Amino acid sequence: MSSFAPFDARLRFKECGLSQSGAPGISNDNKPEVGSNDLNEGPSMSIFRPYPVQYVSRWKTKQGEEILVRPIRPEDEPMMVKFHATLSDQTVYLRYFHMEKLSTRVAHERLVQKCFVEYDREMALVAERTPPDTGQPEIIAVGRLTKSKSDDEAELAVLVSDRYQRHGLGAELVRRLIQVGRDQKLREIVANILPENYAMRALADRFGFKMRASDDPTIVVAVLNLSGE
Repeated sequence: MSSFAPFDARLRFKECGLSQSGAPGISNDNKPEVGSNDLNEGPSMSIFRPYPVQYVSRWKTKQGEEILVRPIRPEDEPMMVKFHATLSDQTVYLRYFHMEKLSTRVAHERLVQKCFVEYDREMALVAERTPPDTGQPEIIAVGRLTKSKSDDEAELAVLVSDRYQRHGLGAELVRRLIQVGRDQKLREIVANILPENYAMRALADRFGFKMRASDDPTIVVAVLNLSGE
């Protein structure tokens, strides 16, 4: 990830003239929406590139619950702290390939970089639900598409809260991130997966990823070629 100076998440930027068209390549009958905390202010925006409102839309889980899927924002840090607290040790291991303490994952210095992204280099989509009993939005899944040193290749990763696994969230985030890759004219998308992560391997197979030989026997490399589309 590119380096940048620390960002004060309290600072907010307004974006004017937002397009009201639907997210390209994503089937949705609703117009783009901003997050629950910004209904009156409009979404925040990175100083590098305007907030990509075209990737904001609602979606329903297999269980019929309505979820808001949108690009991450700097002010999401408190919700990301709570999200990481919902992850089991197994989920953490399958995502990071090693055990990583909660205190490390939610450290402010780390989350600042995870929440404040350069949208032209990395797209991070969060799945946000708002429980009717509290009215307080919460993040329940995150998917990332991060470009490598080569601008035509990116790595994909998905992380879903244990309680909401097998609800279709992982597949929906992968589908949307692949569309982002197409929009950005990527040549290929790569996913590094632990051999025992059967759920992620099944997702990769479902979306047409092909397995590629790796120098590291402890990981499986799945590659989706977009150049031939």
